[in-house]
Amino acid sequence: MANDTVGRTFLVAFLVCFVCSLLVSGTTAGLRAKKERDALVRHYGDVLAVTGLMTSTDDVYEFWKAHVDPRLVELATGSYSDAFDPEAFNQERAARDPSLNRTIPADLDIAGLRTRSRFAPVYLIRQEGEVRQVVLPVYGKGLWSTMYGYLALQPDLRTVAGFGFYEHGETPGLGGEVDNPQWLAQWPGKVVFDDKGEVRIEVLRGQVDEDSAKARYQVDGISGATMTTKGVTNLLRYWLGPDGFGPYLERLRQEGFNG
Repeated sequence: MANDTVGRTFLVAFLVCFVCSLLVSGTTAGLRAKKERDALVRHYGDVLAVTGLMTSTDDVYEFWKAHVDPRLVELATGSYSDAFDPEAFNQERAARDPSLNRTIPADLDIAGLRTRSRFAPVYLIRQEGEVRQVVLPVYGKGLWSTMYGYLALQPDLRTVAGFGFYEHGETPGLGGEVDNPQWLAQWPGKVVFDDKGEVRIEVLRGQVDEDSAKARYQVDGISGATMTTKGVTNLLRYWLGPDGFGPYLERLRQEGFNG
């Protein structure tokens, strides 16, 4: 066959396109796997950030595999469920799915959610065979956005180990200060329930009076961000209350972390 025939031209073009498509497909598949792993590691990092247990030399992925025990909780009963993989369960998507969500009664919806998933993941942080913390996903309305974060509690299920948001759209320099490390540093050691089991944690409009008996339940407000900080109080009170993780935390108090 002559080199300049129409058939040979089409054959060469076909082979070039075929090889290129293989390269593109292979690259896409390879990047997809990397993208999925990166997203997983970001999720692990968001959860572990509130625990304060990792050091700068720890590998997020390895720390997670060694110390984190993800569980799925049926919120109404507080019982663990194996209905879904807790690591793959998308709580936000489930909150929009009529087959998986629950409409929140208006008088209970202080976080402004309208609906929530009937299930939620929780993360037991274990070290040396003992549960050191339990991390709960919490979210609710701020001034401009839904704020998504995690709350880590000590094994007494009352004392905050750490708290923070991984996603929100609040005003930079005002409500966006919920990301400020100085503000977040106030949270460890605060107490979320009183001795009667009532949710007491709150963000004030001003500063905490350290001489007050209520000081252990209170966090300084953020100047110029009244609605955002009110949203933080409301979302915590909702998720720690009877329509959120209240039944789960009560079950843990009675049965322990392995119950």
